[in-house]
Amino acid sequence: MIFLKSDEEIELLRISNQIVAKTLAELAKIIAPGVSTMQLDKIADEFIRDHGAVPNFLNYGGYPNSICASVNEQVVHGIPSDKVFLEDGDIISVDCGALINGFHGDSAYTFCVGDVKQEVKDLLRTTKESLYKGIEQAEEGRRLGDIGNAIQRHCEDRGYSVVREMIGHGVGRKLHEAPEVPNYGRKGNGIMLKSGMTIAIEPMINLGSRHLVFEKDGWTTRTLDRKPSAHFEHSVAIRRGKADILSSFEYIEQVLGNKAI
Repeated sequence: MIFLKSDEEIELLRISNQIVAKTLAELAKIIAPGVSTMQLDKIADEFIRDHGAVPNFLNYGGYPNSICASVNEQVVHGIPSDKVFLEDGDIISVDCGALINGFHGDSAYTFCVGDVKQEVKDLLRTTKESLYKGIEQAEEGRRLGDIGNAIQRHCEDRGYSVVREMIGHGVGRKLHEAPEVPNYGRKGNGIMLKSGMTIAIEPMINLGSRHLVFEKDGWTTRTLDRKPSAHFEHSVAIRRGKADILSSFEYIEQVLGNKAI
């Protein structure tokens, strides 16, 4: 069932998503060669709690940490570890969530670590652009397929592949609600978008093949060909006219300055 949110509920969602946005910016300050992914997890957990929220990924379906930290060929759901240290030239996707006032925030950003190859930067830039291409279609009267089609066309036209197994979702009182939000599709297909729907749009785009491998830890997914993958995510509310973006990359971009993708 799809739950339409009132204006008041959407504002509560904005609060949780802004906490997530500021958490990601806090991590942007320290992402560098030599930092462990577990250090990032601990800082995120503390920051979320200091702002009156709880990390909603922790123990969700048995997930053991407060963020997902996916490095290089890892697509999503990478588990933070005190044995995994970032290296110069890496990329890391950090997916983060927070729960406050009964509503969930959810957003993700892929960061460069040190000096990253230009072809990988181009992948990140295209993936981030595709997120906003999808958001442009997220308005009342359009259909879910319009969102996925916009993302798919933007990325595939530039030679990248779109992950099919992992998709976006509704977000609200539950972290994952209906509807499912694929990053591929046909224009005019899928359910009609209505004002008050709140969804997380999150393109996961690969430099090489779209095919994935699920690791033995039961969570981490990586590209089959071990080429890099990028992931960006915003939570948005469907409105009459353009979508209302509830999360934000503004805080990250303030930290990174001209180094931002």
